[in-house]
Amino acid sequence: QVQLAESGGGLVQAGGTLRLSCLYSEVIFSPHTMAWYRRALGKQRELVAEIRRGGDTDYGDSVKGRATISRDNAKRTVYLELDRLKPEDTAIYYCYIRDRHPFGATFWGQGTQVTVSS
Repeated sequence: QVQLAESGGGLVQAGGTLRLSCLYSEVIFSPHTMAWYRRALGKQRELVAEIRRGGDTDYGDSVKGRATISRDNAKRTVYLELDRLKPEDTAIYYCYIRDRHPFGATFWGQGTQVTVSS
């Protein structure tokens, strides 16, 4: 059973906007932390954006000022919008959820490839 399903990746032009969605299943009861990570070829995974239950957000240094994470609890979906895309934003983007509390179960999506063309 797929707990997290990402969508919205693909080929986008530099300077454009990326919009990703992550639909989470009912296996996940009450997300405490929802986030987007990415891994570029040959690099370590890095945090792109995080939103916690109370609404607080954090962003990775490389995307600050360009990224917005949001959620729609009724739709069981977390979103990522990334503006002013750069070739270095090319990566596999992963949705992440920690359920219920700070030490709750964690879930990862399978990832969606984003390629930014210059």
